[in-house]
Amino acid sequence: AVGRLLRRHGLTIATAESCTGGLIAHRLTEIPGSSAYLLGGIVAYSNVVKVRQLGVPEKVLAEHGAVSEAVALAMAYGVRERLGADVGLATTGVAGPSGGTEEKPVGTVWIALADTRGGHAQRYQFGADRALNKALSATYALDLVRRRLAS
Repeated sequence: AVGRLLRRHGLTIATAESCTGGLIAHRLTEIPGSSAYLLGGIVAYSNVVKVRQLGVPEKVLAEHGAVSEAVALAMAYGVRERLGADVGLATTGVAGPSGGTEEKPVGTVWIALADTRGGHAQRYQFGADRALNKALSATYALDLVRRRLAS
């Protein structure tokens, strides 16, 4: 559905993935012909990669932490700009089973999209299962694109 909408609108997409580890790009490339709309992706698992490859300001990381609305938006804008895509899609979160805090428990995920209309980020709270958190994050991210393009 996302691929059809991207083609219909003549748009391209790029991904910036932390907690999903490339799963969104993988799902997009499972569809033959996806090279017509997928420009590429950056797996930015470390903060260093978020800063160097996506242009996330160090100050934003220090103030908000990697799992935050501000960082998700910066990642989406950064990948859109750096790869020259119409749509930038980003995920950052705590996949688990460890690494959570009281404020950001395991399963906390921010998904962000940036396009010509601006940016939008959404927080989700999934469970404690790592594989399920990654799968749900990728699904919800693609659905965010689908809803944005259908509106």
